[in-house]
Amino acid sequence: MVKVIASSLRKGNVVDMDGRLYVVLNATNFHPGKGTPTTSVDMRRISDGVKVSERWKTTDQVEKATVDERAYDFLYEDGEGFHFMEPETYDQVVVSAEMLGDNAVYLQEGMRCWLKTFEGAPIAIEVPQKITVEIADTEPVVKGQTASSSYKPATTDRGLRVMVPPHIGPGTRIVINTDDNSYVERAKD
Repeated sequence: MVKVIASSLRKGNVVDMDGRLYVVLNATNFHPGKGTPTTSVDMRRISDGVKVSERWKTTDQVEKATVDERAYDFLYEDGEGFHFMEPETYDQVVVSAEMLGDNAVYLQEGMRCWLKTFEGAPIAIEVPQKITVEIADTEPVVKGQTASSSYKPATTDRGLRVMVPPHIGPGTRIVINTDDNSYVERAKD
């Protein structure tokens, strides 16, 4: 087991608590003006799928489980689940929709992901922190809106809802952060 500080936990990490493995679904650091900074973590117990929430001080030590973590490329989705291939050995793994959870909407053909396995069984997947998506639909710009602070809702080609600056229109490719679906920048391709 490797001990890490709570504030370094990210979505997809695997944590060992009381001899049970949990996959991190969401980790948020909170720094109040007064008082102790904390990290709130939503996790799913791997053995039975039960969701739990924990709160630690950001400096608390948490046991990160030692799992096999390898790069896999996403191939396709079918009735069995989501198919991934290990690029060196060409071994294929099928991951269930339940295990993928909210990450399923980020998957794009050929995308490199990090698949975590424990004793040969897939337990968690980590998608890239930034991905490029295309805007399918968004509201028209309201005249007089300033670009500095106002964002408008938009829907991507994958069905994700994101907030984008007023100058972004349908057909525009943007980069989003997969941790919180936030707009990062216009795609450079």
